[in-house]
Amino acid sequence: MTALQAQLKALGRWGSKAPADLSKIHQPVLAANGDSDRMVPSRNTHDLARRLPNSDLIIYPDSGHGAVFQFYADFVPKALEFLAR
Repeated sequence: MTALQAQLKALGRWGSKAPADLSKIHQPVLAANGDSDRMVPSRNTHDLARRLPNSDLIIYPDSGHGAVFQFYADFVPKALEFLAR
């Protein structure tokens, strides 16, 4: 089995598990993503933020996995504000 096949097999097993109970995590979380991310679909980021009780969500339009770099002028001040809380 190649490394890629092993990784795909592991992802398949992980993807079939029940979602973790994130309601027990109370640390602040800043979740940011692009609305067209192929690596981490934005629906997963919405779900993550929904299940974390103390989260902020940023979804950038017309962007993919590098949204925080593409929209750095918007993201950096928001991240700094988040970290200062």
